[in-house]
Amino acid sequence: MERRNPLTRPVLVAGAAGGGSLVGAAAGTVAAAAWFARRILTPDALLPDDVEILRHDSDTVTFAVTADTVEPGRYGVWLDGGAGHLRVGEIVEQDDASVTRSLLGVDRGALRDGPARWNQYYWWDRPSISLGIPDEDVSVVSDVGPLPGWVVRPDGGSSGDWAVLVHGRGARKEETLRAVPVLRAAGWTSLVTAYRNDLDAAKGPDGRYNLGLSEWRDVEAAMGHAISHGAERIVLLGWSMGGAVVLQALDRSPLADRVVGVCLDSAVVDWGDVLAHHARLHRVPSPLVGVAKGLMGSERTRRLVGVREPIDVALTDWVTRSAELRHPMLVIHSDGDDFVPIGPAAALAARRPDLVHLERWSVARHCREWNVDPERWEGVLRDFLDGR
Repeated sequence: MERRNPLTRPVLVAGAAGGGSLVGAAAGTVAAAAWFARRILTPDALLPDDVEILRHDSDTVTFAVTADTVEPGRYGVWLDGGAGHLRVGEIVEQDDASVTRSLLGVDRGALRDGPARWNQYYWWDRPSISLGIPDEDVSVVSDVGPLPGWVVRPDGGSSGDWAVLVHGRGARKEETLRAVPVLRAAGWTSLVTAYRNDLDAAKGPDGRYNLGLSEWRDVEAAMGHAISHGAERIVLLGWSMGGAVVLQALDRSPLADRVVGVCLDSAVVDWGDVLAHHARLHRVPSPLVGVAKGLMGSERTRRLVGVREPIDVALTDWVTRSAELRHPMLVIHSDGDDFVPIGPAAALAARRPDLVHLERWSVARHCREWNVDPERWEGVLRDFLDGR
């Protein structure tokens, strides 16, 4: 998931629009709740620059201090609106105003001082460019149209073991590339797929995110593509909202019988909890969250938030629905996740210790466990695959 929060300012209940009357206050509450829901469901445009390069030399890059630039681990940085890219590693020096990190490589373009954009994915392009391993372009046909993707095969060529990799809300396919070398070495063919409303994919009928409740059809299409090309067993990997999409596919698709394991990284296990978290962060009155969920979930009011099908947030609560799960799961999550809190993931693991194994990080922020400790991340995924 991209780092920018979908809620960029506090919601102000517009009760004054009705002159202080109860009817006016109610109308204002509905309007504010609809605004809140639309912010969650509307895909973001291209993200702006969000960090400043102060100086650089052949070995280091110095940034102005932000929450991103002081975070431990290794990251990418987009230059010139995405035309250029570099990679940075651990912090070598820091003060109140600046942080200097090791320069690991300039992948394209020219490194210069000025505005840039943080890239938590670290990788910047398709597998053959970012990772130096062979890949193939594929087009997965879903009910909304063609969805672009990449296939990476293991060293031995075609395999009956396939992995479908699903990125997060507003993210790019590159988010999932961290898993590809591990999968390839373990003998799995990786299918990295787009889904509806991605910038490079077909839009859904309403052009809105549906919190996994429609996007699961695209994962089903990806599983169907894998099966039609020789897949006998499938593992699903989902990051952030991609985890919510995967969970719906497991529940709704008959192809889930082919799935032998699931890996969820910083996944949304309960959208209700995520909505409540962001409401608290942005001083949205808690009753508005309930109104927003009601608007999304009602056939009569769904048009107020711009969705074609009602979105029942309760269907995304896999803590409550934990008894329905039937696939082994590796859940990677961090106490430091400031976007999707760890609480539901921990609760799910506690309820289903027979199926769910939680690997708990401490300081990594959202979807950045690999960035902070890639050796550990790759090791736990490798061990999980070995058990399949």
